[in-house]
Amino acid sequence: MIGKAVVSLVIFLVTVFITYSMTTTRGGGSGTTHFSFFSLPIPIPKPNPLPCGSPPLRVFMYDLPKRFNVGMLPPSNATNNLPEWPHHPRLQQQHSVEYWMMASLLYENNADQEAVRVLNPQAADVFFVPFFSSLSFNTYGNNMTDPDTEFDRHLQVDILEILRKSKYWQRTSGRDHVIPMHHPNAFRFLREEVNASILIVADFARFPRSMASLQKDVVAPYKHVVESFMDDDSSNPYKLRTTLLFFRGRTVRKSEGKVRRKLEKLLQGYEDVHFEASYATGEGINASTQGMRSSKFCLHPAGDTPSSNRLFDAIVSHCVPVIISDHIELPFESELDYTKFSLFFSINDALVPGYMVEHLRKIPESEWLKMWARLKEITHHFEYQFPPKKDDAVNMLWRQVRNKVPGERLVVNRNRRLTIPDWW
Repeated sequence: MIGKAVVSLVIFLVTVFITYSMTTTRGGGSGTTHFSFFSLPIPIPKPNPLPCGSPPLRVFMYDLPKRFNVGMLPPSNATNNLPEWPHHPRLQQQHSVEYWMMASLLYENNADQEAVRVLNPQAADVFFVPFFSSLSFNTYGNNMTDPDTEFDRHLQVDILEILRKSKYWQRTSGRDHVIPMHHPNAFRFLREEVNASILIVADFARFPRSMASLQKDVVAPYKHVVESFMDDDSSNPYKLRTTLLFFRGRTVRKSEGKVRRKLEKLLQGYEDVHFEASYATGEGINASTQGMRSSKFCLHPAGDTPSSNRLFDAIVSHCVPVIISDHIELPFESELDYTKFSLFFSINDALVPGYMVEHLRKIPESEWLKMWARLKEITHHFEYQFPPKKDDAVNMLWRQVRNKVPGERLVVNRNRRLTIPDWW
């Protein structure tokens, strides 16, 4: 032992001497040395490679009869047994989230996709229920007093029967099931029977807090109706957009949407403000497209619920949204800071005569250009398309769903051992 210690000490002293000599030599003969024990070479470990991205969410999709989904679409050229969504603009398109989520799972190229379909339910992280509940309401139940409403109700009864017979539904009471319910009236007869599931919603206006919340559910963007502004490359967009504030849409609305009629009266008389009552016809959509592309700011007051398609039309038109609502929830807000490309007013502030318009006038051109540029950067997050692309709307949705899985598993695991649920 003593011999080894002596040898180690000799090696150490030799190393110190050599290092000392080299240091004084590099001093250029000036007689000044820079010797320090800290100048001894220290091996630096190589950094570990960065971890790879999270694996895609594994989704088992129920194989339902077509009457629950694509059977409600008009016949067309099919891709992977998936009829194309009708190209002509219709209000049904706004709530077509269910179609795009199903389509993404039928797409066979999994590169850059946030979710992949698995055929073995035992391997699934979540279970997707491809019931087009929004399309069912728009097809059969849009007029709530019409006898056709019974078709919508029967579909809900039948899908619930299928789910209750599934051992995977029974295993978690449906908590690991993903159910699109984007239209405010979708699944309206029996939605309380599936309130434990991960719901894909437009907002929470028609849901009691006991049924839906940000903790377990996902807010999805509407499918925009206007065409995306693909060549918005002007060197001076601020001056080209001559309208200060633009709104075109229905003004007779319920609940928070009553603010639209008040704003219509309040915003009269401004030369650079365009506020027009209209309906979503093909001609009206074309007019909205041109109006948004030639405006600096686009007004988004609440409709029958806090959200509406108008916000997403503004985003893809690169028209800075002016959001008026006290209760709106926004898609992908864990990843996007809306204050970087939108403005927010409470209903009370918006109804103060002159306040909102004067506030918009005072925003410097440089600040508006920053918001405009940010809109161009994030527009792709609001595009539903097939085949899906990296970080588009449907992939953003699946990423949001994946974020809900740990909370869902926590509830399931706790409930398996608790005798007094939520005792605290």
